[in-house]
Amino acid sequence: MLNQCMGMISSCLYGDADWSSPSPDIPASQPIPDVILDTTTMGQEAVVVKNGMRLCGTGAARASSPILQDKAYWEVKIQQDGIWSIGIATPSADLNKDLGLDSCSWAVTNSGLVRTRGHQEYKLAVQIEEGDILGFSYDHVELNIFCNGKNLDTPVLGIKGTVFPVFYVDEGAILDTIFENFNHPPPLGFEKIMIEKTVL
Repeated sequence: MLNQCMGMISSCLYGDADWSSPSPDIPASQPIPDVILDTTTMGQEAVVVKNGMRLCGTGAARASSPILQDKAYWEVKIQQDGIWSIGIATPSADLNKDLGLDSCSWAVTNSGLVRTRGHQEYKLAVQIEEGDILGFSYDHVELNIFCNGKNLDTPVLGIKGTVFPVFYVDEGAILDTIFENFNHPPPLGFEKIMIEKTVL
């Protein structure tokens, strides 16, 4: 049991890599993006590593900035499978619980369900797998979900108030958040989440 636990911690911190190959050139310090995962409000057993970009453990974490601009886009890589849910939430969402089950969060889950207010809105036609990149666009009217650059045609409506991108993991899931330098081009007119000082 201890070996399994240590293996999960090692995987969370370092990923699954071939450690026998020569190490790449890594600069002494890498700049931290403007938007990262907020460690001051996360679930009690959630773990954030990799300069605030990777979520593991058990629980949810939200982005460090709410979505203030008209059209925002962000991505998430399913680094390791398990139980996960990803979407948006208001500041009052319970970050110790799975997402989309209350009136404060809207999310897609590892089982392919899109949940809002505790109800299933959609069942995805595609199976989301380890290594896939999920994209999210939000324009204060609807939240759209993409898988590897393809729109899944599951618009989520009726979202009101201030919301943050939010991410939940359990049972070994690891999520890598991507708030800039995207893997896939955002939809026309959408851009990375801007923090308040850059919106004004």
